[in-house]
Amino acid sequence: MTSYQATLPGSSGRWAALNGTHHRAALNAFLVIVLAHWAEHLVQAYQIWGLGWSRPEARGVLGMPFPWLVSSEWLHYGYAIVMLVGLWMLRPGFVGRSRSWWTAALALQFWHHIEHLLLLLQAQTGRHLFGSPVPTSLLQVVIPRVELHLFYNTVVFVPMVIAMYLHLRPSAAEEELMACSCRQPGAAAQPA
Repeated sequence: MTSYQATLPGSSGRWAALNGTHHRAALNAFLVIVLAHWAEHLVQAYQIWGLGWSRPEARGVLGMPFPWLVSSEWLHYGYAIVMLVGLWMLRPGFVGRSRSWWTAALALQFWHHIEHLLLLLQAQTGRHLFGSPVPTSLLQVVIPRVELHLFYNTVVFVPMVIAMYLHLRPSAAEEELMACSCRQPGAAAQPA
């Protein structure tokens, strides 16, 4: 066991496997979930700005056959939690520069989660912020909801992708600390 593995919480079980031998598979599965969510937002944006649909008509891919999905604050909050938990659970597998970027994505997602929690609480209580007729997040006062969530997803996704890129191409010093099998075969170690 490396000195890094010894610092993992519950390093002798599923946690160690998730951030060790199964880290790459877990990252790939997490990335599929993130990209599917991105696709929904991008299709909704295309429906609004590319096809000229009204915002209520623009419901993304799944929202077309299941319109209740778009208005379900439980669904949006659930996804925010999945992202938060995924970023938190996969963080121990990152080291060095990649860990800094992954931590930035985690911190930004924590705020995104707070915004969705506020929306969920308003939907459940019927008490909306700022006298709005619908649940409203804090930044939604200045940025419309579709654009705001495209922004949130972007500012979480960019550091996440940078973290994954750096994680797959570690410096020699970072590679020494890695306890997972994520490094791409044949990739030369990068200078620190």
